[in-house]
Amino acid sequence: MFVFQTRTVPYQELKRITQWRHANQSRVGDRPAYQFVGPGTDIITLSGTLLPEFTGGRLDLDEIRDMADQGQAWPLVEGTGRQYGLWVVTQVEETTSHFFRDGMPQKIEFTLTLEHVDDTRTDLLGSLTTYTIARLAGAYV
Repeated sequence: MFVFQTRTVPYQELKRITQWRHANQSRVGDRPAYQFVGPGTDIITLSGTLLPEFTGGRLDLDEIRDMADQGQAWPLVEGTGRQYGLWVVTQVEETTSHFFRDGMPQKIEFTLTLEHVDDTRTDLLGSLTTYTIARLAGAYV
């Protein structure tokens, strides 16, 4: 449960790649025979630019890293209310530039990679922390 909003990690691009699996069997004198064996991987990549003076920053990306460290799945819900199901964080990429004198970045470019897991596996569901609950309510702890 991470809210992507202006003061956290607003992403500017969502890229989704969905695959399906087909097993094949070689045949003599003919093309291979194919059989559909089910859905494959479903990956969403969120990318954007943070300007810590106006939007979220390193602490927000660290919160996502903490969620990934738990090894749990998290519901992904679009701002329109569309539910994508349960997803795990598989990668957080961060590039900082344009630094202040103290070394703090003025600009942080990020890419988050999420992978869809079995939506029926509620045992994988991550738990809310006090920090996350406060953020959902619109306050910081």
